[in-house]
Amino acid sequence: MNSGILMKEIICLGIESTAHTFGIGIVTSKGKVLANSMDSFKTKTGGLIPNELADHHNKVKDKILKNALENAKIKLKDIDLVSFSQGPGIAPALLVGLKFVKKLCLKTNLPIAGVNHCCAHLEIGKLLTKSKDPVLLYASGANTQIIAYEAGKYRIFGETLDQGIGNFIDAFARYIGLGFPGGPKIEQLALKGRNYIELPYVVKGMDISFSGILTDLKRKYDSKKYNSIDLCFSLQETVFAMLTEVSERAMAHTGKKELLLGGGVACNKRLREMCNIMCKERKAKFFIPENQYLIDNGVNIAWLGILMKKTAKKNYKGIDIKPYERTDDIKINWK
Repeated sequence: MNSGILMKEIICLGIESTAHTFGIGIVTSKGKVLANSMDSFKTKTGGLIPNELADHHNKVKDKILKNALENAKIKLKDIDLVSFSQGPGIAPALLVGLKFVKKLCLKTNLPIAGVNHCCAHLEIGKLLTKSKDPVLLYASGANTQIIAYEAGKYRIFGETLDQGIGNFIDAFARYIGLGFPGGPKIEQLALKGRNYIELPYVVKGMDISFSGILTDLKRKYDSKKYNSIDLCFSLQETVFAMLTEVSERAMAHTGKKELLLGGGVACNKRLREMCNIMCKERKAKFFIPENQYLIDNGVNIAWLGILMKKTAKKNYKGIDIKPYERTDDIKINWK
């Protein structure tokens, strides 16, 4: 990258396309958000179908770019750096972002930074909440991890052994006919619930598992003995208690006094309430960014692009997607 770019305040355009959302965010190196434009794939009955996701992202990408630049009140020529979500994620969706970023940068000759989606959630949370050294409870569709920085890396202190919590919730929502995304609809039904129905509580050391709980929920729903309202209430009470427990264990193990939430499931008010109670009991600080930065979005990607600007490349041929990249694969060279 041109050394002059590194000296002045720079503007980064970030592209998010790991799953259901195609988003573009524009951020300055001072942490000022100029734009956060996005469009998400939705269904009435089914879930995420990879090729349909790619079709959705291809249809909306030019509109989202136009909206982002208009909202930021800048032109493409004002951008200094482009970053994109390299992984983890759904390969056909990630490829749309990769092709789009290469097309933009071939036109503008801008450097590209490929960033890790999970790390981006942590870094934007730290920026916006001013948390310093938190444990991150990262709860999204495909990802459920408890992350903290130790010895040069973001280490995973606990994680799901099967599916992400968001995918688990969406799977049950689809099963009872709520469509995608199911999380907000489950949350609304749970607010009406009063009767707790016992479900499996699956914490294994620092890890958690959802597949057995999903099977039990489906069996109970099919039996007609339980209504969907009480099942949704019991689902939330059980799995959010599991997440809170492993987060507290990670805080105790690392000695950290801050908990930061990230990921779309962190928009859920009941999960926030449980985590807040736990932090108060531990005399720890609790941080949550605005909802627009919890869900998948381009601002997260743009900010991590800013942090990684020294490693951005103009040789686009070697840049590729990394659908299975883990948070603890990344060497943190920007701290």
